Amino acid sequence: MPGILYIVATPIGHLGDLTFRAARVLGEVNVIACEDTRQTAKLLQHYAIQTPTTSLHEHNERQKIDSLLERLSAGESIALVSDAGTPLISDPGFPLVREARLRGIPVVPLPGASAFTSALCASGLPTDAFYFGGFLPAKTAARRRALELLAPLEVTLVFYEAPHRIRETLADVAELLPHRPAVVARELTKLHEEFASGAPAELAKTITERGEITLLIGKADPSLVPALPADELKRHYQQLIAAGESPSTAAKHIAQRFGLTKREAYKLGL
Repeated sequence: MPGILYIVATPIGHLGDLTFRAARVLGEVNVIACEDTRQTAKLLQHYAIQTPTTSLHEHNERQKIDSLLERLSAGESIALVSDAGTPLISDPGFPLVREARLRGIPVVPLPGASAFTSALCASGLPTDAFYFGGFLPAKTAARRRALELLAPLEVTLVFYEAPHRIRETLADVAELLPHRPAVVARELTKLHEEFASGAPAELAKTITERGEITLLIGKADPSLVPALPADELKRHYQQLIAAGESPSTAAKHIAQRFGLTKREAYKLGL
């Protein structure tokens, strides 16, 4: 009989957030596969868990998967953890889980902390429908394109972002999605936990570049829609047409960006 591959969520900051079940499983498995063994060692030491560890990160996944699968097939059980939060959520581990499933090895998730769900539920933004996009592209052009493609979604958008890019990203949001409120959540469950909310343009001016950051972008807020005159809106429309957009697509983009209804866009001749 093969062993079990446990996907174990660990704390995102506060060490007290490990579940009783996760602590038990981490102490019972044959080995713990860690994104960074040094980081996981702090958690294991806190709970007096002496299970051996092995590294499994984005740079050695291909080399390590076969040996881990062999151990699982031989009947050993393995716990997969990331540095913080739920494994595979913008973290390594997908190839191992996929291959284990293909080989009929049981994969058991142990739910727990996740930065983006923690940020979402405390953000004050709608939670009935949301889109989680992991990390936005680092390069400006790719990031702006990603935001433009997501603009039609009438849901809360959730991303992780590096502290040194948060101001630049907020500036892009302010330009491309100016009618949406934003929340910057950082250092969740830690001593300096913070939620900063407001118009993206204002947050871009005041936010400091530090901490582990989750960026949330809410649904359209009429109070944030810029009051542009009709000729200015038409100018933006013509720019999109000149860039190769079809008339219907250009009109849709203008309506989404500036918070217009289809009826208002139609009245403007877009």
